[in-house]
Amino acid sequence: MARYRVVPDRSQLWAEARSSLHPVKVETSGLTGTVDAEVDGEAVRLGAPFRVEIDAARLRSGTGLIDGELQRRLETRKFPTVIGEVRETESQGGASRWLLRGALTLHGVTCPADAEVAVRVIDDRTIEIEGEKVIDMRDYGLDPPRLLMLRVHPDVRVRARLVARRED
Repeated sequence: MARYRVVPDRSQLWAEARSSLHPVKVETSGLTGTVDAEVDGEAVRLGAPFRVEIDAARLRSGTGLIDGELQRRLETRKFPTVIGEVRETESQGGASRWLLRGALTLHGVTCPADAEVAVRVIDDRTIEIEGEKVIDMRDYGLDPPRLLMLRVHPDVRVRARLVARRED
């Protein structure tokens, strides 16, 4: 298997929580890490273990009041990194669909996590992995924010796209 390094400026994370007024959306780049994979034509076989991280301070909505509350609740100085660890990979009946099993560490709390992802070959040195998962922020010791009339629901839909380039 070859080692692929995540390209931070091409890899993105989106998170969306529902609220009493409007969705709260976070979009950022800056994911880092490595992935072991074997590419054969258009087929990709993912290896395990691997790890992907993002600086928690990058998680911002673009709205000052919400961002201040988000950074305060995440305690980004105390818990500066969000970590996704993949311990097992399992093909889902084809070379492009995989089940990833592992753990997510957020706000200093690690919980088991799994996600189905789609994998594709971008070019002879680059692969893309994309998936989505709903998490409950209370599982990570985070109470849903309440700001004035805005009440945020605890379920957060998280989607990530990793673009990784083969190392030589």
